[in-house]
Amino acid sequence: MKIKYWSDIACPFCYIGSTRMKKAMKKVGIYDDTKLELKSFQLNPMEAETAKSGDYINHFTGGKKELEADAKQKMAYITQMAAGEGLEFHLDKVVPTNTMDAHRLIKLAESKNDRDLVERVISRFYKVYFTDGKSIADKDVLTAVAVEAGLDKDEVEKILASDQYERQVVGDEVEAQQLGIKGAPFFVINNKYAISGAQPYEVFVQALEKVKAEEK
Repeated sequence: MKIKYWSDIACPFCYIGSTRMKKAMKKVGIYDDTKLELKSFQLNPMEAETAKSGDYINHFTGGKKELEADAKQKMAYITQMAAGEGLEFHLDKVVPTNTMDAHRLIKLAESKNDRDLVERVISRFYKVYFTDGKSIADKDVLTAVAVEAGLDKDEVEKILASDQYERQVVGDEVEAQQLGIKGAPFFVINNKYAISGAQPYEVFVQALEKVKAEEK
């Protein structure tokens, strides 16, 4: 079985949805021998690289003060949803910023053909964004976290000083457009079945069990 999913580090539902998918894969007994490939999907490719902690609420309000109460309710709901998967969100601290460099470093990790390394890098980047309240566009932050996850410091710095892997990131996004994918997360199983959004855990389990039965 092959599974690919379009995702962005700045997407809370991508973090939640991919966590549910991985749990479902383990439940069905296919995690160890099934390729799970992250495809880049920037929710806002034009997002600036400069922002400050606390700006995330503007994604819900558009800067309108009268919408703040409703926005805080939505943020609390997302935080509770994440907690149900064992994820710690601090949305009030999130620094909303461009994720291109993070995606490029994920591509670097993928080039090593080490699944555990890739998963560590992705997991740490999500944690930086949603838990730690640090800028995922800050090259010092990215370097420290990528090295902590297992990437080579010199190689990371070389990538960040160039535009390497940018074409691959954009290529993933073009592929999404060609497939009519308009949001993330979006999962595709065996190039045949699609699951859109952070569906309940049970939905992922049922889909995987169906495909597993078909393969037999």
